[in-house]
Amino acid sequence: MLNLSPRSQLVAGVALALLMVMTRGQHFATLNLPSASWAVFFLAGALLSPRWVFPALFLEASLLDLVATGWMGVSDWCVSPAYWLLLPAYGSLWLGGRIFAVLQRDSLDRLDSLAVLGLAVVFSAFVCYLFSGGGFYFFSGRYPEPTFADFVQRVLTYYPRYLGSLALYVGLAAVLYAGFGARLKALRSSETR
Repeated sequence: MLNLSPRSQLVAGVALALLMVMTRGQHFATLNLPSASWAVFFLAGALLSPRWVFPALFLEASLLDLVATGWMGVSDWCVSPAYWLLLPAYGSLWLGGRIFAVLQRDSLDRLDSLAVLGLAVVFSAFVCYLFSGGGFYFFSGRYPEPTFADFVQRVLTYYPRYLGSLALYVGLAAVLYAGFGARLKALRSSETR
């Protein structure tokens, strides 16, 4: 894990859970922000050490969707037998965050750390899209005759958009993490003088 105190992990966890509520599929958002769900799972994997966080966030996402489709009049187009493929989809993002955190341990202030972060985001997002987008396309029953060629076209159309939203939120989190880390180092060095 990236080196966060238990208190910092608690603050980050609450912030991530709230971010998902505010942006999940525009169901509850008063601001028109892109969904942060993918970023929430990636960042939870990178920043939060308890393993129970993943199922708790998945439960939160599922409950938000259930409330939105069941009581708020949001279309249930995406709710299908393929919905449960979101479990390995989000799991790939969480695992990508975990792997990044293990490789980087303490800092994001080196250029190679940012390169590793970028690769972790791109790769885990691609695997996530294969499960979520591919699962929906092939197993939802919404497309009568799915083909591999059509799926490749869907990847080229939709994956960049999802990757862009993920990169936006992870980039902002990286800037905040590096900024707080630099501030903490400065405070510690001034205390030792």
